[in-house]
Amino acid sequence: MTKLEDTAIRETLALTVSLRGTVEVRDDYQLFRLTGQLDAFSEPAFRKVLGKSLEDGPKHAILDLSKIDFIDSSGLGALVQLAKQAQTNKGSLQIVTNPRVTQTVKLVRLENFLALQPSVDAALSNISVS
Repeated sequence: MTKLEDTAIRETLALTVSLRGTVEVRDDYQLFRLTGQLDAFSEPAFRKVLGKSLEDGPKHAILDLSKIDFIDSSGLGALVQLAKQAQTNKGSLQIVTNPRVTQTVKLVRLENFLALQPSVDAALSNISVS
């Protein structure tokens, strides 16, 4: 049985109409799976909900953005803030991307700061190493 097959608490995140998602809380990490748009409209709810989860839950988090259709500078700013919050809490934030998200992150040269991963399995490997 892999880490992803372990028993987890899964709940729907209350975000916005344009950004939907779920969170699965495990013993040592949280897995957020999001779909839709991470933009100026959805960013405040995204940052509030994920920030609280990072504060209250396990210190490591995986943010699966592989199904995100669009991300703008507000969304990138929120990712930076959440990554800093995870580091402050002695945890990590792994971000699973798709080509569109990767391109946007590289455009503003944040790929070295944000831990971009090609898959959830790769992100899990990075968590177990840290």
